[in-house]
Amino acid sequence: MARITAGVGSSHVPLLGVAVDQGKTGDEYFGPIFAGYEWTKAWEAEQEPDVVVLIYNDHASAFDANIIPTFAIGCGELYKPADEGWGPRPVPDVEGHADLGWHIAQSLILDDFDMTIINEMDVDHGLTVPLSMMFGRPAKWPVKVVPLAVNVVTYPVPSGNRCWALGEAIARAVKSFPEDLDVQIWGTGGMSHQLQGPRAGLLNREWDNKFMDLLVGDTQDARSIPHIEYLREAGSEGIEMVMWLIMRGALGTKTRCLHRHYHIPCSNTAIGHIVLEPEA
Repeated sequence: MARITAGVGSSHVPLLGVAVDQGKTGDEYFGPIFAGYEWTKAWEAEQEPDVVVLIYNDHASAFDANIIPTFAIGCGELYKPADEGWGPRPVPDVEGHADLGWHIAQSLILDDFDMTIINEMDVDHGLTVPLSMMFGRPAKWPVKVVPLAVNVVTYPVPSGNRCWALGEAIARAVKSFPEDLDVQIWGTGGMSHQLQGPRAGLLNREWDNKFMDLLVGDTQDARSIPHIEYLREAGSEGIEMVMWLIMRGALGTKTRCLHRHYHIPCSNTAIGHIVLEPEA
């Protein structure tokens, strides 16, 4: 049967994609950021997962204010990089795993999650930047991807508790898939940042690291963090961190931290990264 073997949390700042695409990952500004991902790149090359269930948010590429699904799962065969206003990123197309995607969709809907099913969409930096951070610049991505987009752009957004519960339901879905697959689940977005208003540029190193602390071990305190705390402590776009809770919820009762990285700043954003494995 399929199994979730690890969880990865990572920021998905679009500037990181620019650095990769322009060959600037080792310069004075970006070098310390990308150095924190070198461990994970080597580890991923050793692990060779079959599929990544990649939790991200769309940035008005596949969806807009006319259609705002709370949770949308990709069940297609292929996803092309989106044109976000300056042309698509020069990265490979993302190969889906339609069978697993449909299986997860059915399982989640029967588990009382109202999923929007997407068969065709382009994917933006929210999905392609994490792939670049973990795999560099391959001619072809070494994993298949089941995209799961979460609305964290327009209120109301799902609660941390709902996201954690969704992760638990994804774990049940993957476990019931009959094919022998090594599956990882990635939660992306965040960390603290605000892009507009009088608090634009807000960064909160202490709160970000406290949040990552809550992903390790057997505590479930993170699932009860209210929206107002994300907004107050991590800025208006810090709410993206609820997507990390889907990843954490899928890993079971207890986790062990394999790797962790934090850096300020990247543009006007804090960079966070963690690798977790479920612990019996």
